[in-house]
Amino acid sequence: MSGKISALDLGIAELSEATKAYFAKCEEKLGLVPNVLLAYAFDEKKLRAFTDTYNDLMLGESGLSKLEREMIAVVVSSINHCYYCLTAHGAAVRQLSGDPALGEMMVMNFRAANLSLKQTAMLEFAIKLTEEPAKIVEADRAALRNAGFSNRDIWDIASTAAFFNMSNRVAAAIDMRPNDEYHAMAR
Repeated sequence: MSGKISALDLGIAELSEATKAYFAKCEEKLGLVPNVLLAYAFDEKKLRAFTDTYNDLMLGESGLSKLEREMIAVVVSSINHCYYCLTAHGAAVRQLSGDPALGEMMVMNFRAANLSLKQTAMLEFAIKLTEEPAKIVEADRAALRNAGFSNRDIWDIASTAAFFNMSNRVAAAIDMRPNDEYHAMAR
């Protein structure tokens, strides 16, 4: 793990046994505790709110695949130039897709990738929601429905994009640094 997690030195609170077990599970499954979790660990209530929301959006039941949710995370983070999320979620796209080039295209320009029309519609919506949220209109939702998404899927696309917009802004504000290990994953 790199020495620096963020520009803020908030320390780590006395963690509950449940949180210690969660960190141990991360270490077992990922080989690391993501720095984003360590950045939130100064306040267990804030950490739990973050992890509960993240786990629900990214791992919970959805009409969107895990890969599609990671693609949204990367495309939103690309618009926002979030170093932490581009590194961590770019690695997730590489792992889930088995295609290192796809991970790079998502980070740099998803339009260079050979995506389905459905995935392209999803990512264009996420970009518009990131860049011009006040300009989302019924025609944007209709385009997603026409591409094959349900109303629940639209909720999940919007919620995932919104979560990463929030996360990108916190990461930028505190200069959150990705774990060094992410750089070499699934290459």
